[in-house]
Amino acid sequence: MPSIIVTGGSRGIGLAIARRLAGAGQQVIAIARRPTDQLDAAMAEIEAGGRGSLRFRAADLSDTPNIPALVRELRSDFGPIAGLVNNAGIGTSGLLSTMPDSQIARLIELNVLALIVLTKYVLRTMMAQGHGRIVNISSIVGANGFKGLAPYSATKSAVTGFTRSLAREVGGLGITVNAIAPGFIDTEMTAELGIADRDKIVRRSALRRMIEVDDVAGAVEYLLSDAARNITGTVLTVDAGGTA
Repeated sequence: MPSIIVTGGSRGIGLAIARRLAGAGQQVIAIARRPTDQLDAAMAEIEAGGRGSLRFRAADLSDTPNIPALVRELRSDFGPIAGLVNNAGIGTSGLLSTMPDSQIARLIELNVLALIVLTKYVLRTMMAQGHGRIVNISSIVGANGFKGLAPYSATKSAVTGFTRSLAREVGGLGITVNAIAPGFIDTEMTAELGIADRDKIVRRSALRRMIEVDDVAGAVEYLLSDAARNITGTVLTVDAGGTA
């Protein structure tokens, strides 16, 4: 069975995506620097369910020179790669004027450079197969902005541009490339927001609520499916109507 790679798959959105895909019968490889108790529980749950599979592979994607070897190992150990979900990233916040240069570099390194390099080497296997699905996790702040998230927003804008251009580059080879732009989710990454900012986000949304990680997971499942075979180069916004 072909595999689907989910980066940042040990917690939060990535874990929700990995669990949902595996629960639907897919062979999923979750990549992260280290496992978590939540991931261990999800792997046990999927194994007990007897449908798909959820495996873990430790890797630091910011170490880009090692990415080609990582992809070769995954291909050797798990077979053809049918899908790639680029979810790994960091959401460092802070005013640009006081943010250390090292933090800015780290954001760009993991959120943009690592994503592009990993996609490059996974894409080569998809090109040989004549089929593949790539889904990049962006953010609504990549288009709308948010105070204190300027460098992070820049990385997500880059992901959107990369998605649209790559879709045109590989569409003729049977490969689709899409992005999902989630709104603010009640996860560790948004825990730094104050109560006032969180309330403001809820009030602005058409549905008067924040989204959940499974909302994003459902959108990913759809874009990876045959039902979305004619959708490419698009950004699907999942934000409870916050940008409506």
